[in-house]
Amino acid sequence: MDRKQSWLRIFFKAAAVGGTMTVPGASGGTMAMILGIYEDLIDAVGGIFSHFRKSLCFLALFCAGALAGMAALAKGVLALLERYPVVVSYFFLGAVAGGIPLIYRRAGVKKMTWQALVWLLAGLLIVCGLALLPKELFATGLAGDTSSPDMPSLPHFLWQLVGGCILAAALILPGISVSQMLLMLGLYEPVMEAVSSFQFASLVPLGLGAVLCTLLGTRALGNAMERHPQPTYLLILGFVLGSLGELYPGQAWSNLLGWLLSGLPTGWELLFAPLAAITGYQLLASLSRRAG
Repeated sequence: MDRKQSWLRIFFKAAAVGGTMTVPGASGGTMAMILGIYEDLIDAVGGIFSHFRKSLCFLALFCAGALAGMAALAKGVLALLERYPVVVSYFFLGAVAGGIPLIYRRAGVKKMTWQALVWLLAGLLIVCGLALLPKELFATGLAGDTSSPDMPSLPHFLWQLVGGCILAAALILPGISVSQMLLMLGLYEPVMEAVSSFQFASLVPLGLGAVLCTLLGTRALGNAMERHPQPTYLLILGFVLGSLGELYPGQAWSNLLGWLLSGLPTGWELLFAPLAAITGYQLLASLSRRAG
């Protein structure tokens, strides 16, 4: 960890990262890079066994700040999503698209080959596989779920652990939005509800899976990004491109045309939805340029 960073500065930077993670499309990893805390975070996670006390203190402070940032913004984001679902969804779509140039630059693709397409398609297939999972699979037992008892059963507990492991990729890699991943897994509203109402106990299985897989996967993912950057980032790019369909507010999945038409803005949304998409794109594109 950078000795020049005071504990208070770390807390507020973590709060900014946590607040960013409440917005689908906005990558907490990218924000951490912009604020100059990303490498410290990766070093702390990677050094949890070799520098246990120092790393644990840093990670505990970072988690406290991130939770504070999430709690501060979660209720507002949920309220906007409930009141203006189409406009907010278009903002999310623009935000996701705004992060794509950063991932493409990191991939360093100079010419699209069949090998590159394979990795891109692999990312798309992963998204399709996740989309086929029942939305309630990971959310049972979380805050706001009235269909289950207070304590989740063992299968639900295990599924939440798996969901946390999937979220770990978004926590580690810049360019992938945690909230975007939560939306894909059907966890966004339950998790935001739990955070905004301070019901953190229901998030323990999910958080445990995320922490364990982050600890175990950081070094492996870091090595993959360093030794095989193009396949790794193309896989991420395919994942992000595929997630655009999950964020689109269309409702009718029976046919493609019906799905597209049902998500188009109407009335006053015709003006504000495109503006929201452009704003989301420009915001994330400018943040991504700062991150390199």
